[in-house]
Amino acid sequence: MKKTLVMVLMVVAIAIPSKAQVKFGLQAGLNMTNPSVKDIEGSLKSRTGFFVGPTVQFSLPLIGLGFDASALYDQREGKASHEDGSTTLKAQSIQIPINVRYGFGMANLAEVFLFAGPQFGFNIGSDKTLSEEANIAKSTWTLKSSNLSANVGLGATILGHVQAKINYNFALSKTGEFKLKDFLTGKEKTEGNAKFNTWQVSVAYLF
Repeated sequence: MKKTLVMVLMVVAIAIPSKAQVKFGLQAGLNMTNPSVKDIEGSLKSRTGFFVGPTVQFSLPLIGLGFDASALYDQREGKASHEDGSTTLKAQSIQIPINVRYGFGMANLAEVFLFAGPQFGFNIGSDKTLSEEANIAKSTWTLKSSNLSANVGLGATILGHVQAKINYNFALSKTGEFKLKDFLTGKEKTEGNAKFNTWQVSVAYLF
């Protein structure tokens, strides 16, 4: 995962000409997570989270093409139901989206743009977020240390500084696993896995 991220950053750097316009800013927004659970249907329900962090935007002159990249503290949640009630699963990570974007309009006043690209996530929270013990078994939800997802969305920039975006972030790799350990046999096996697909709404201010 880390080697892939380094290679992507190098390609982006090479592709940006010296005359590109560069803007730095701060981005924040909401996550509306829709957990997709394989083999354990209905065990997770969506919750609202948030993300915040610095962003940088590269705009190529005249043609409307550009890139953006961010380093975001990201929190996503899912609600897990069990016999004693429910527990919130919290995924805390650093997310690094790298998007290609195409804009059109009056760039100095208002611009609408489309964007898409990969996103690299690194878990900084607890690996094991939920454990339950019954008489003969222990079940555990475990988050992966890293994950890969992708973005597709649209946005608008006003007066060259204020930016609003909406996008869908969909998982390309599993976010976590559900494992069951039998106390009688001592064996542990994976019963299912989950992907956190997320609608995101954000605002940013570019300097």
